[in-house]
Amino acid sequence: MYKTYYVYAQLFPKKDKYTLGATCERYLISVIELLLEATYLPKETKRARLMLANSKFEVLKVFIRLLKELNVIDQKKYIILQTMIQDIGRMFGGWMRSLT
Repeated sequence: MYKTYYVYAQLFPKKDKYTLGATCERYLISVIELLLEATYLPKETKRARLMLANSKFEVLKVFIRLLKELNVIDQKKYIILQTMIQDIGRMFGGWMRSLT
């Protein structure tokens, strides 16, 4: 998803690229970092890290939707990102369920 978003962000208008676009990118990177950390944590502490990653991912979803509503990205790009978001959400859910 980051690679796709990165390509789309290059096409953002300058004012959006450095505000909302940069915020989305920071959240994406943060989620990636938290997931990588969770991979190496013991099972007892992994769930807390996944919960934090999931909450950041939820905020990212709102910002992606805002990009669409502000017409920074078109419908086609939004649908592609939304499909990836849904897939990642299912992976989050599966990983969380496996820890209970």
